Amino acid sequence: MLIIIICYFCQVKLTFKTMAFQTEFSLRPQKRGFHLITDEILSHLPDLPKCGILNLFMKHTSAALTINENADPDVPSDLKQIFNRLVKDGETYYNHVLEGDDDMSAHAKSSIIGVSLTIPITNGRLNMGVWQGIYLCEFRTHGGSRKIVATIIE
Repeated sequence: MLIIIICYFCQVKLTFKTMAFQTEFSLRPQKRGFHLITDEILSHLPDLPKCGILNLFMKHTSAALTINENADPDVPSDLKQIFNRLVKDGETYYNHVLEGDDDMSAHAKSSIIGVSLTIPITNGRLNMGVWQGIYLCEFRTHGGSRKIVATIIE
């Protein structure tokens, strides 16, 4: 892709040639909770460029992706407890109830956290903090395998 930017303030024309790579893959099924998946994500990607951006997009409405603390094993269980208290299963005011007590609450949690991440790539590595990791937030009791679209822009 060729990108041309013309700056009207300084009368300069900048031209950039970008390269993109895209792949779709499925994550291992996980039980309800927050699961560190940084290594699983990287296992589906080619060698990363020296400089670029990785976008991860989850093709589901009852799970999410987030970046959070990757060292303390209490963080995933605490996050699970927080979200289970924040948005409860089977509330009587839910209209969308045909797919089970955990479905509408899963949709709400997914909307709160979000289904995509954008992470900078520097020197061929994800440029995240020392204590950061990528998490699958599985909000269904039996969510199954989750599909991810990964796009690398160089």
